[in-house]
Amino acid sequence: NRKFTHLIVLSEKSKVCNGMLISHLRPSSAANGLGGPTAFFKISNVIPSTDVPNNGSATSHVPELNLHGFTTRLGHRAGRFLGSLFPHNAQFQGRQVATFHNQRDFIFVRHHRYVFHEGKQVNKETGKKKTKARLQELGPRFTMKMRWLQEGTFDTQFGEYEWFHKRKEMDTTRRKFHL
Repeated sequence: NRKFTHLIVLSEKSKVCNGMLISHLRPSSAANGLGGPTAFFKISNVIPSTDVPNNGSATSHVPELNLHGFTTRLGHRAGRFLGSLFPHNAQFQGRQVATFHNQRDFIFVRHHRYVFHEGKQVNKETGKKKTKARLQELGPRFTMKMRWLQEGTFDTQFGEYEWFHKRKEMDTTRRKFHL
């Protein structure tokens, strides 16, 4: 009734976040009524917004979304899933960007604002000062590693896993990546 799209459950150990469960909820008007997918991510290297150097403060604008490095079939699925966390109507006047960067199956999450400044150099052709762009990190920043992806909403007993990370089998070579 409240039109929630996702359920996010954070787990912690010693007051530090170490896991995140994200389950996509479908509206009750959906054809099959089932939700999903559901994914569990291991969280590491958490730096809160207050500890980010020269941080800015986030506004209530919907950020633009930047997904990078999700090239495999599973990567496309994970990227679309993470992209579904944000509404698809970015408010560009807020100049905020949420970035999910996949590198070696680790997903680096950053939140920035881009800022424009007039530079000191003058353009010879137009006579106007050159505009420079820079990024201001808003935070928080953290790293995620997907442990499993389940079809439908969270169900430990009868849930069907689309993908499950098996460390002993999958981490035998450092050259093969899954996302």
